[in-house]
Amino acid sequence: MFSSSPFIPTFLLLLSLPIIFLLAPRILPPRQIPISLPDELDDLALFQKASSEALSHKTWSRSQTSSSSSYPSSKSRLGATNTKPKIAFLFLTNSNLHFATLWEQFFGNTSHNLYNIYIHADPTVKIDPPGGVFQDRFIPSKPTQRSSPTLISAARRLLATALLDDSANAYFALISQHCIPLHSFNFVYHTLFDLKMSKMSRFPEFEFRSFIEILSNESTLGDRYNARGKNVMLPEVPFEKFRVGSQFFILTRRHALLVVRERKLWRKFKLPCLRVQSCYPEEHYFPTLLSMEDPNGCTHYTLTRVNWTDSVNGHPHTYRPPEVSPELIYTLRQSNSSNEYLFARKFSPDCLNPLLEIADLVIFKD
Repeated sequence: MFSSSPFIPTFLLLLSLPIIFLLAPRILPPRQIPISLPDELDDLALFQKASSEALSHKTWSRSQTSSSSSYPSSKSRLGATNTKPKIAFLFLTNSNLHFATLWEQFFGNTSHNLYNIYIHADPTVKIDPPGGVFQDRFIPSKPTQRSSPTLISAARRLLATALLDDSANAYFALISQHCIPLHSFNFVYHTLFDLKMSKMSRFPEFEFRSFIEILSNESTLGDRYNARGKNVMLPEVPFEKFRVGSQFFILTRRHALLVVRERKLWRKFKLPCLRVQSCYPEEHYFPTLLSMEDPNGCTHYTLTRVNWTDSVNGHPHTYRPPEVSPELIYTLRQSNSSNEYLFARKFSPDCLNPLLEIADLVIFKD
């Protein structure tokens, strides 16, 4: 019979292959980038070095360019002193720094004695290096992927490099390429530091708190906790101590040091997820660690504004050029905490020109 012909199943199989090819990426979870043993050991060496040198209060040279095959030189700036604490701006990106021009205006004529910049750029992506204050501020980086522990590693790499680079770095602000400033640098600096602190050569860090979102009552907390499998996080991370929060934060120096020294929780959070749709390690590791180790040293809220009202596939609302206005900036600044928001995300790259048009008269006019 015709229906029993061997050509029919073969034809149907060939016909189904393109359909499977098109649908597979939507049905199957994306393959997570594994953290190789050499990368793990490389990072461990960096973290140990940052930890030991930070504890000894040594001052280190500025980090090398992205062409360097090793981490920043340990050549000490002998006799270098600084009477003012600095903010380390840590840019984590897998694309061009779309708003580099706006950030350039943000820093303006500010003295480099008040800030440092460090950029972790995914080496698998071609990125046009920005000039100005961003020039030669790329650190040796490794590939990153959403919903994987590689983003934790990248943030820790930035923290460790900044700890090594300058002992005056007192606050560490993690920023994405989609973030914009909502105030002038002067406003941000004086929000983070009490004015009297700028006259002191030693910084009593115990008076500072980290600005990091720490939440314990999210409806998705159970799914996120079990993303690697049921009870996999035990015994290091019991469910009642598991927390969620924003990926972007501002940490004190003592908390940055705590993060790079930590080993126990990392053994759990670096495990691959079985349910990628519930897996956001970078939103779990830092809030959980700091909540377990020093909850009173954290504000439990972030200073980076994000609009989740119409999120898509785990991504927040992306602002487009027609939405950019003075009213939007004023609205994004507003907060329920005792501090206004200092930064905001997520903005599409084509928002740059509309933002530059209102930069001087709105964004940087506090």
